[in-house]
Amino acid sequence: MNAVLGNPVYHGLCSGDAHLAFGTEKVKHFDEEVSPFAGFDENHVNGFKELGELFPAGRIVLYATRRTIPEPKNWNLLQEVKGVQFVYNKEVKLQYESMALVPLHANHSEEMVQLTALTKPGPFNSRTIEFGNYFGIFDNGRLVAMAGERLHPGNYTEISAVCTHPDYLGKGFAASLIKHQVDLIQEQNRIPFLHVRADNERAISLYERLGFVQNDHMNFYVLKRS
Repeated sequence: MNAVLGNPVYHGLCSGDAHLAFGTEKVKHFDEEVSPFAGFDENHVNGFKELGELFPAGRIVLYATRRTIPEPKNWNLLQEVKGVQFVYNKEVKLQYESMALVPLHANHSEEMVQLTALTKPGPFNSRTIEFGNYFGIFDNGRLVAMAGERLHPGNYTEISAVCTHPDYLGKGFAASLIKHQVDLIQEQNRIPFLHVRADNERAISLYERLGFVQNDHMNFYVLKRS
């Protein structure tokens, strides 16, 4: 588990997300409209150098690692986010209220981008929906909550973009969406996992109540090609 989840971006790009991957055998990334994530084997000492050779100046990438890294040569460090990685404990039986969860498609992309821009669950662009299995909750035709998938490393599937409009907090929307994602992932005989900011106590409390257990920390570095 640690080998795959310790470097989930690279392993996702090499396995479950290979159809969305660009780059070389050793250094891989997504199209920026899908995700800013990029990765490489952590034993590959020239990873950032080779990654930089793939991009023009100004390109922004997101790099995830358990390590603490210095600012790489020819890259500007814009932000470092301390995160926590959780894995679902399949021994927990989830019970939840049935809500009208609507499958989301490309025609919902603009609304999804707007909701994530407001709630900031993490990077979300016009083609992020291509990771798959996004569902939302609507009120009078307005998208007010959603969740979906992102990385697919090995036998794991990441739950991502869990967000609720501020006017609809406290209604159990996030719990229902997450539990639904867990069901979908387990039906495929895969293991749900997710990431959350280390300072997001509200979300961490929810995930723990829903049966997720902390696996390890994860550092997220926003880097700009200089």
